[in-house]
Formats: sequence, structure tokens, C-alpha cells
Amino acid sequence: MNIILSGYGKMGKEIEKILSERGHSVIAKVRNSEELLSISSPASLCIDFSTPDAFKYNYKIIADNFSSAVVGTTGWNEIEDEVKEYFKSKNKGLVFGSNFSIGVNICFETAELLSKLTSADGNFDPYIVELHHTKKKDALSGTAKTFASILEKNFKRKVEISSVRAGNIKGIHTIGFESEYDKIILHHEAYSRQGFALGSVLAAEWLNEKPCIMNFRELLKLKLKGE
Repeated sequence: MNIILSGYGKMGKEIEKILSERGHSVIAKVRNSEELLSISSPASLCIDFSTPDAFKYNYKIIADNFSSAVVGTTGWNEIEDEVKEYFKSKNKGLVFGSNFSIGVNICFETAELLSKLTSADGNFDPYIVELHHTKKKDALSGTAKTFASILEKNFKRKVEISSVRAGNIKGIHTIGFESEYDKIILHHEAYSRQGFALGSVLAAEWLNEKPCIMNFRELLKLKLKGE
């Protein structure tokens, strides 16, 4: 595959390394809208890990000029339907998600099951704690918001989230279910950015094979089922 990297920070560099290891070519690394506008490569796929404001401005440029897009940028939920509709109108593929770690997405499914069972029991109180490095711009994290949406759907009430920014923590999410008698803990800790980078590259490879418009969580479930 030929890849355009939109956003070339620490995450972009990790993605570039994995793309190279898997035999793909990065033909451009762009840091702003002007650079993105200067490229027209209809056969190339764009991987976007920029910022919410940048993606909100750039998504039409990406859909107009490239074959498909993998979007790891979060913070644009309020225009999700608009973005999906635009990519659909251009007959372009789009995979997006709050987290591209395989492990985190498995935790999403586990949280779905645990929240269904504990909410039905009626004795458990759910909570979420997320920790990241001090340079992470969004708090709460997109991943924590996804966990919250899963729990709130099943408990039918707001779930408390605690957010911590300290040191160089890559990403820790703890989902707890506390009762008078015991506690259930679902815990995920990222050791590096490599897991997120690998997931985004896998999404690009799958999207290149079979264009679709889908959340990464749903796409991963299909792939794990062998579909």
C-alpha cells in the first residue's frame, strides 16, 4: 500500500515504522492542512492521527483526494454522522475508533458482557479510572468515553470517570464493578504506542482489501470471527 500520514507526531512515527516492517510505503508525511491540500493521490490510503480541530477541517480533503482513511483522531463525535455520510457520498472507505489497540478493543467487548451481568444483578456500582501522560490533550480520553458509553447503556445511568495526567504513562484504563460483598476489575495497560500503531496498520490493510465504513471495534470483531 501507499500511505499518506496525516499528523506526524510520536504516533505517526510508530505507524511509519510498522508500515515499513510490513512492506508498505509512506509517500507523504503531512503536519497541516496546506500540506494535505498539496497532495492528490487517489490510489493512496490516509492514516490520520492529527488533532480534533485539524480532522474536522481536513476530512473532506481526505475523502476527496485519497482512496480511503483510517482515523485514530478522537474528539469529533458530534460530526460522526456527517463524516460517514461524506465518505459514503464519495464512495470511499473509512475506519475510525477511539482506540486501535487490539487489547483495548477486546476489553470493550469484555466490559459489554460484565456490565450486562452486573447491571442485571443490581448490586454493583461501576466506575472508570483512566491515566495518561501529561502531554495528552484530551481529558477525558476517547477510550474512557467509549467504556462509559458501554456501561451507561447497560446501567442506564451516568458512570463516574476519574482522569489522571502524570509522567509518561502511555495509557491505563481500569473498569471497576463494586458491590457490598466483592469487586470485579477489568484493567488494561499499554506498554508503548506500538500496539495502537499496529492496530491502525491492520485496519488499513483490511480496508485496502475490502472498503467499508465502520468503527474499528466492529471491524475487529468480524476479523476475529474469521469473516
